Amino acid sequence: MAFNSVAFLISVIIFSVLSAGYGLSSNYYHKTCPDVEPIVTYAVKNAVAKDKTVPAALLRMHFHDCFIRGCDASVLLNSKGNNKAEKDGPPNVSLHAFYVIDNAKKAVEAICPGVVSCADILALAARDAVVLAGGPSWDVPKGRKDGRTSKASETVQLPAPTFNISQLQQSFSQRGLSLDDLVALSGGHTLGFAHCSSFRNRIHNFNATHDVDPSLHPSLAAALKNVCPANNKAKNAGTTMDPSSTTFDNTYYRLIIQRKSLFSSDKSLLDFPKTKALVYKFSSSKEAFSKAFVSSMIKMSSITGGQEVRKDCRVVN
Repeated sequence: MAFNSVAFLISVIIFSVLSAGYGLSSNYYHKTCPDVEPIVTYAVKNAVAKDKTVPAALLRMHFHDCFIRGCDASVLLNSKGNNKAEKDGPPNVSLHAFYVIDNAKKAVEAICPGVVSCADILALAARDAVVLAGGPSWDVPKGRKDGRTSKASETVQLPAPTFNISQLQQSFSQRGLSLDDLVALSGGHTLGFAHCSSFRNRIHNFNATHDVDPSLHPSLAAALKNVCPANNKAKNAGTTMDPSSTTFDNTYYRLIIQRKSLFSSDKSLLDFPKTKALVYKFSSSKEAFSKAFVSSMIKMSSITGGQEVRKDCRVVN
């Protein structure tokens, strides 16, 4: 199948650059740009003060970046000529808040020109976004380089909201991430908004027997069908990921247990004994979730693959 051949190719690319992550360090800019972190934090704080959806946007942006060619800021590159970039691929057209990274990069360039990569700025911004949403903080390893390649066609490699647990496991394992990482990183779904297209498969024509996924709680199914009717064409229709969608907490896991999670991929976490146990663990302890999330974020963000430090995050040098 085409999917499997492309998946294999991407896994080879990812693994070929995975070892580069070991060159990262927490004090990478200690001498060359010591104020980089407060500068990025200031840019993120400014944006969040005006738009509470920014944390979800930055966290998702970082995740989508790392899962294609490693954390190389390729998701930030603009399409050019005949090349359609990642940000214009189907899973990424709803990404937003790129201006936050632009603002941070401009401020950093003003004091440390040509030193700090866009990939590091995005990793720092994602951490700051989680903290500002009420989540945990962590020391971000730094030293990533920016990539020169960005292809919309490669975004098919992003784990889809319709994936089952086996597909999710394959997607994560290709990037050196475990089932523990899968469950912890899925907790990022506690933030943000989901468009109808992401969960339509569960509320309309589910299968030959059921119109609605029988594992979906009836009250949620009714509410979702109201928001996303079968013939709905509204581009921005959808719903928040959970009732506290601008707060980083462990509500997501409780919703899975209550059969009130939105995506097929979310509810599939109950289909493996190991992932199910972690869902229950994180649902009862925000502290346990936060600890696991931090560990998995550091692991994911250490998948590197770039070659340069861009002067402008939207174009190669």
